[in-house]
Order: sequence, then structure tokens, then C-alpha cells
Amino acid sequence: MTHGLLIIDKDAGWTSHDVVARVRRLIGQRRVGHAGTLDPMATGVLVLCLGRATRLAEYLQGHRKRYQATIRLGEVTDTYDLEGEVIERHPVPSLSEEELTSHLRAFQGTITQRPPAYSAVKVDGVPAYRRARRGEVVALPPRQVTIYEIRLSRWEPPELSLEIECSAGTYIRSLAHDLGQAIGCGAHLIALRRTASGPFTLADAISLSELERLVEDGRWRERVLPLVEAVKDMPKITLSPQAESAVRFGQPIPGPKAEEGTIAAGLSQSGDLIAILRFDAERELWRPHKVLGVS
Repeated sequence: MTHGLLIIDKDAGWTSHDVVARVRRLIGQRRVGHAGTLDPMATGVLVLCLGRATRLAEYLQGHRKRYQATIRLGEVTDTYDLEGEVIERHPVPSLSEEELTSHLRAFQGTITQRPPAYSAVKVDGVPAYRRARRGEVVALPPRQVTIYEIRLSRWEPPELSLEIECSAGTYIRSLAHDLGQAIGCGAHLIALRRTASGPFTLADAISLSELERLVEDGRWRERVLPLVEAVKDMPKITLSPQAESAVRFGQPIPGPKAEEGTIAAGLSQSGDLIAILRFDAERELWRPHKVLGVS
């Protein structure tokens, strides 16, 4: 079994689950998962976890995301994107780039947004989109997200393109909808491309068709990133051979002091990820939280 990260450049029309299923078949490995979904209409960076890396997905899902988004003003859809039904049409006001940029400034920083009714957020254990498709009225609670950067890159009325950096959990569809409401003419998302998820960018990614060719050539493992790449942002502790042996058997080890509950990546002398460690401040010991072995 192969263990590590595989960065896919997802095509439009595929669900994240579709991509996982396809990769499982291509590489002949069942243990494959993803670290953060992309809507079917969206393209771009989708981080897949292979083998033991599936146990690290929780440390990848909170990464900042970067997107290129295209929005059409003047039309509101029930899904907030082009896959939905148009439910409102309004004339688009004449706007300069400066006026649009002024509207965008209101969305920079920590904001409150409501996820779309057609989303995977669960309501009493049922995804909201299933309830919406059944005709139920779905009003999801608002949540706080952070927009670190939002920049106008193109304005060709009635469409505009944006470069966005945001926190995990941000719905760009909701952002498009809310922008349309702020302008007063409505809007919906017509194209979305994720250009980065944390440290992973399109430069790291391959398409499914490229992966298929590499599988045929027996070279696909060349594109798998080692387990340690999943914990780039985590503090590191290099283990002595004795400490590594102890950790492998689930035993706590001494190490640098930290706050209670701090997690760190325990690395072998050669730099392989051995375990995720958690600090026990009372005993002043690092306890194995997830033992992974070598990559």
C-alpha cells in the first residue's frame, strides 16, 4: 500500500467522491480519501490522502484556500451558482472598477455568511441539499469566515472575476450571492477554480488523465508526496532512535516543554513522519497521539 498525499487538479463535473473512487480504481488501493471537498462545478486543487495519510486529513482541512471566481451579476439562482434555476432577474447598474472594488472591501476580513441551502452541511444528520431538493425550506445558521484577500481581476459587465484567499469553510457561492445583494441586482457564481489549499498549489497537482497515463507507465508513485508534507505547519520534534522505538510502542517520551494539548510531528532521524505527539503538561511528557510509522 502507498502512503502519502496526491494532489489532483479536479475537472468540472466531478464530485470529490467521484475523484476518490476513480483514484481507488486506478491505483488499485482502497484506502484513499480527500481533505476538503470541491463542488462539482469547481476545478482545481483537491488534496487526496493515501494509506496512512487518511489519518492526517484533519490537519489538512483547516488550511487557507485560494480561488479564482467568476460571478455574473443580474441573476439569482436557487443554488447560488450556474447549476441552479434562475429565480430572479434584475438590471445591472453601471459600475466602475473603483465602485466594484469599494463593494468588495465590505467582504474583506472576518464576515458572517450563510451557507447555501444546496450544500453538504447537515441538518439533523441529513445533507441540506437533499432537503432542498425535496422542496423543504432550508435556512442554515450563519457562520463566521475570514476573507484574507479579495481582488477584482476582470470586469466585463455583467461578469466579474475575483482572486480570493479565504479560511476553510468559506462558501464562494454565498460570497457571490451576498455581493449581488449588496450591489442590489443579485448575482451567482459561474466558474470557480481552487488554485491552492494551504501549501499545495496547482504546480503540485495532476489531472486524472495524467494520473491514468502515469499508472499505465508504472510511474504514478513519483507524484505522491511523503506523509511529512501533511504536517508542514506543525511543530517538529526529531526523535532519537530510542525515543522513536518508545513512540512506536505507544510510550511517552521527554522533550521540549509546551502548553497542555500542544501537538507536534515526531520525525525519525531521516525526516520521516513517525507519529503525531500531544504534550501532557502535568507529566511534562509527549504522548503518542497517532502512530503512523515511516512514509
